[in-house]
Amino acid sequence: MKTGFTIRLRPTGPWRIGGGTRDQVETLYRSDALYSAVTEAMHLLGRRDEWLAATTGPGQTPAVRFSSCFPFLGNTGLIVPPRSLWPPAPSAKVRWKGAKFVPLSAVRDLIAGKPLNEDAYTLDGPSQCLVPSGRPGPFRELVRKHAAVDRLTGATEPHSVTGIEFTANAGLWCRVAFHDEAASEHWTAPVQAAFRLLADSGFGGRRSQGWGRAGHPHFSKSAHLHNEVPHEADYWLLSAFIPGPEDQIDWSRGSYSVSTRSGRIASTSGSGNLKKNIRVIDEGSVLHASRPPEGSAPNVAPDGFPHPVLRFGFAFAIPLHPEVFA
Repeated sequence: MKTGFTIRLRPTGPWRIGGGTRDQVETLYRSDALYSAVTEAMHLLGRRDEWLAATTGPGQTPAVRFSSCFPFLGNTGLIVPPRSLWPPAPSAKVRWKGAKFVPLSAVRDLIAGKPLNEDAYTLDGPSQCLVPSGRPGPFRELVRKHAAVDRLTGATEPHSVTGIEFTANAGLWCRVAFHDEAASEHWTAPVQAAFRLLADSGFGGRRSQGWGRAGHPHFSKSAHLHNEVPHEADYWLLSAFIPGPEDQIDWSRGSYSVSTRSGRIASTSGSGNLKKNIRVIDEGSVLHASRPPEGSAPNVAPDGFPHPVLRFGFAFAIPLHPEVFA
């Protein structure tokens, strides 16, 4: 992954990302859900079949990959830290282990073997973000009350929905990476168009009520996240990952966690049907491999469904080496 760009999204209202019940809230917009959103946008742009062939076609490396979406606050990008390096040694001032997201600068220091400056950071409890001292967290949980109304009987069912709302000058960022220069030339414009469309129409749940929208996305070329290394290494996952048959990972080493992904299908052939559950390796996991992890996109459609439904599990991973994380 030699080329790519970073996307910054500044939400203009509440967001609801991830599945679960109405009173549950997710704060990490995962790469498989992001890929599904972009695929839906590609369908509206008239490029779905070409997009699917380029990113999930059998026997080929995806032309485009996504990291998951992480929060940012001002100029400070936050990220899920590598499990093998976090938390650092206990501190009397900062409860490091309470942080789910930490600044990229802190990760760079840890990779370089430098101690973290206790006076430079504060743990924001509500968002579980390690932020520069004196700054608020990038988002807060919110609860909105609603009522479902039966149009025939007039009966109502009050309920509450949980989401997150971002503070001023905060939002979400992610990284897009291309397989090669040819893929970059072909897909940069369509991917950026898809993100512009999604910023207008919304990401995640409750889009019909105006949730999940953002201002004009900001695109910037930055080459500081890539996964080129000539030998075996520990790879830090910045996306959800489903191992493929060609992956050469030593599961007895590294530090990783696993979660179960589910969800519902958005399709004219059966919208709302449950996808099959599948286990994925989580963001922040560190895998020891003889070459960069690849991943796969298995079919999670229920039995008998008229077409495949793919869970995008290709890895966005970088080696934990100071020389490739500058």
